[in-house]
Amino acid sequence: MQNGPNLEDYLNQGIYGKKEINPEEKKKFLGTFRERIVVALTVSQVYKSTIYKEVEQEMKKNAKAKLLLNGSVDYEYLSKYVKIANKYNIPFTIVENKEHDTDIGLVLAHDYAVDKENIFVSDESESVTIKDNLDTTENGVKGFLKKLFS
Repeated sequence: MQNGPNLEDYLNQGIYGKKEINPEEKKKFLGTFRERIVVALTVSQVYKSTIYKEVEQEMKKNAKAKLLLNGSVDYEYLSKYVKIANKYNIPFTIVENKEHDTDIGLVLAHDYAVDKENIFVSDESESVTIKDNLDTTENGVKGFLKKLFS
């Protein structure tokens, strides 16, 4: 009985590629496993002009983590998170996968499992800020639209 890989294993690896655990999960989460992620943003969240304070807080708390950024997002939008990563000496990688499309824009992850239940940042806190800003304009939404179209 043979303990190591045999000729058939080498041929299969050459034909089909190296065996991977959960390849779809790794493609979705920019090359890492879900269980290793501390915080994640969707592509649409990365495109927003504001920086999510939760991401910066997690970078501050998890200095040994690495930042993975979706390469299909323009660098103009990724750069604000790159600056924060540099501020906290967190290494970052821009991940491009032309064969697989993902809605994940940013991932802060470790090389080991952290099994955090909720990794996604909600937009609820931001929507409160926008609502507060609308109420402070003259006559709320009417004032906002008046300023927008005048």
